[in-house]
Amino acid sequence: MKVLITGGAGFIGSHLSAALLKRGDEVIIADNFSTGSRDNIIPQNGHFPSVVETDIATDSATIRELIQQVDTVFHLAAAVGVELVVNDPVRTIQTNIDGSANVIKAASEFNKRLFIASTSEVYGKSEHEKFAETDDLLIGSPEHSRWSYACSKLLDEFYLMAYHQAAGLRGTIVRFFNTVGPRQTGKYGMVVPRFVSRALHGEPLLLYGDGGQSRCFCHVADVVRALLMLLANDNSIGNIYNIGSNRLVTIKELAELIISRTGSSSKTEYVPYETAYAKGFEDMRRRMPDTEKIRTLTGWQPEYTLENIIDDVAASMR
Repeated sequence: MKVLITGGAGFIGSHLSAALLKRGDEVIIADNFSTGSRDNIIPQNGHFPSVVETDIATDSATIRELIQQVDTVFHLAAAVGVELVVNDPVRTIQTNIDGSANVIKAASEFNKRLFIASTSEVYGKSEHEKFAETDDLLIGSPEHSRWSYACSKLLDEFYLMAYHQAAGLRGTIVRFFNTVGPRQTGKYGMVVPRFVSRALHGEPLLLYGDGGQSRCFCHVADVVRALLMLLANDNSIGNIYNIGSNRLVTIKELAELIISRTGSSSKTEYVPYETAYAKGFEDMRRRMPDTEKIRTLTGWQPEYTLENIIDDVAASMR
């Protein structure tokens, strides 16, 4: 199989590339290297991916040409990370909407299998115990740029589903819930690598707000395995799937666990949201996926524990 991964030099994309190469697939990576890194592109069994430096939002001709060559497209390129989204909302909207439109239109034109990476952010201010794919979505006010990411990714979902319904696009949407693991950077606000790095250096772990917000963290290896299982099952076409762990921890508990697992002397410190981000910043207090849909279809469930994740991230940083 010949596969195109947009954003293939990024965190999830590079792990997916390695898994596909390892099983013998031919891989093309399209990336503008704004947040991805060439160091993430690792050969497997002597096989290297082809790499094309391009921008999905501004170079539709190249993206169209690449999609025409392959069997399957994993569209992972996006503006990611809370800090980037808050600080550069224009780039977030342009990359996530214009880029996805170019990919979706070309995949439909050439009848290619397509996966679009979405996010748990689309659930917005939902107060459900678990977030299910059929839930109504409640997004915050446009006065807060924090919600531009959720809205842009949600529009990507509507766009794919429209093409599926109108033109038979063989597309699938996956909503990631805090994917973590080796090679992830804390540069754009990702909490696990940021905490682990500071713990390894004996620096204070900075908790935004009161540290009581809760999240679930899923190892990137489990996420890649889920993607490949969905790819192997055509019943996933035209559907949306949550991918994430069901172990819920507060950010304070996460910090304490990381300090313990790394044997660090670090302490925790609290930082107001408006100091960390912007005045009026709104956060989701709880974010836990209902993964029954993907488990029913494929049998998938996470295999890595949170302790495994922390140990793997710490080992890669050491």
